[in-house]
Amino acid sequence: MGEVGSRLIVAVDGGNSKTDVVVLAPDGTVLARGRGGGYSPHVLGTTGAVAAIEELIHEALRSIDRDLGPADIEHVAAFLAGVDLVHERSDMVAAIVARNWSRTVTVDNDTFALLRLASLAGTGVAVVCGAGINCVAVDDGRTIRFPSLGPISGDWGGGLQLGVSAMTAAARDADGRGPRTALTRVVLEHFHQPDVLALIERLHFGEIPRERLAELSPQVFAAAAAGDQVADELVSRLAGEIASFAIAALRRLGLTSAAVPIVLGGSILSARLPALEDQVRRRILAVAPNAELLFPADPPILGAALLALDAVRADSAATDRLRSGFAAPVLASGAVR
Repeated sequence: MGEVGSRLIVAVDGGNSKTDVVVLAPDGTVLARGRGGGYSPHVLGTTGAVAAIEELIHEALRSIDRDLGPADIEHVAAFLAGVDLVHERSDMVAAIVARNWSRTVTVDNDTFALLRLASLAGTGVAVVCGAGINCVAVDDGRTIRFPSLGPISGDWGGGLQLGVSAMTAAARDADGRGPRTALTRVVLEHFHQPDVLALIERLHFGEIPRERLAELSPQVFAAAAAGDQVADELVSRLAGEIASFAIAALRRLGLTSAAVPIVLGGSILSARLPALEDQVRRRILAVAPNAELLFPADPPILGAALLALDAVRADSAATDRLRSGFAAPVLASGAVR
């Protein structure tokens, strides 16, 4: 293990819907955990997002009578949604370093935490599909990333896009441009609106935040399972997008014939919905028949914590201790002692 004395290690997993923090001893013992709201530098700005994370870390450290700063913290490893481009990572590193949290800092996209969660060597492909969608791949010193900036970078998918598409289908059903669909009833009932035009107006004027359309994604899957053709087409499209990310990464790395782990996570993929999972599996294996699809049950914050231990060159005993101790329940206050 790296020589870090009594200084602690902090790992952060910042997603679109929640942010998790864990504080570790150098030997991998879990000392404190915390959870807060969604992390979004695109909404809060870099400074606001860092301040929100800082408060979560402070709360966890207060529960064990330690302070945030290099006197107590050896390393902070933050794996965050929305940190995709080089300048986004450098801006986030600079913002965290300026706050003087620790002696050293690692910042990268949260999809790397998902990959480390299920890949012991930290190599393979990871696709996350939650509120958004993204993919990374690592092999033999090579890393594949995607900008993950929505339509301008070729992306479609995730809970928000699925909800937007459900709303689009309802609008086109209502005005006659599209086929009839049970999604019309679904969106009206979910938002308690009398008709589609009323819902369109409330979304347009911001009375209902457009981000809330992500709430519709479970109901899209339910409508598809009940036989709605439009919903079924959306589920098939999402399966295709998830598989396309993984296949593109494998092809760019020349690994379509290899026995490579493909780690699939995020709230939508973690739900293990058969209609989606079966299509994803079939599409990927048609191109990469030796790939191993993995759906980790552990939360991504564990992957972030494993990467934090990797950064300080912790030994296998520390990583084993972390995995075995990570099932401790989160207390109502947000910390585990």
